[in-house]
Amino acid sequence: MMQDSLIKVGMADLNVAERGGVLKTTGLGSCVGVTLYDSRAKVGGMAHVMLPSSEIAREGSLNIAKYADTAIPELISKMAQLGANVHKLEAKLAGGAQMFAFAGNNDTMRIGPRNVESCKEMLSQYRIPIIAEDTGANYGRTIEFICETGILVIRSVQLGVKEI
Repeated sequence: MMQDSLIKVGMADLNVAERGGVLKTTGLGSCVGVTLYDSRAKVGGMAHVMLPSSEIAREGSLNIAKYADTAIPELISKMAQLGANVHKLEAKLAGGAQMFAFAGNNDTMRIGPRNVESCKEMLSQYRIPIIAEDTGANYGRTIEFICETGILVIRSVQLGVKEI
């Protein structure tokens, strides 16, 4: 059996891997970890999405991995380059927590839920089904995506380890 190679995905980052690769990101609070998988090709991808839309970008050169509307298309493109069939992709999501309590219904403070909504909207546009998710609540998560099996391992202080 091939040794698994760990590929770290930083905040506002994305990466892809083939069979034997394990994609990992830490610090998912209001951010969303989006994983895509082609089970036939055994190609996986992960994006650590920080914000819902690149329309709010202020930086000089756009970090496409930072926003749901730019990260997901880029992730799909990178996976296709590794041989994934875009029509066979399935998604799993984790994160999108509401880390702090705020009074009122100010939408700008709902970063986690808005991130989840934006990721789901982008996946819907590409007709990629979401087969599992662990989103919302008020705690952080660390995730590992195993490209050999398509299993997403989610770790949190509050709930320990679970697989989806």
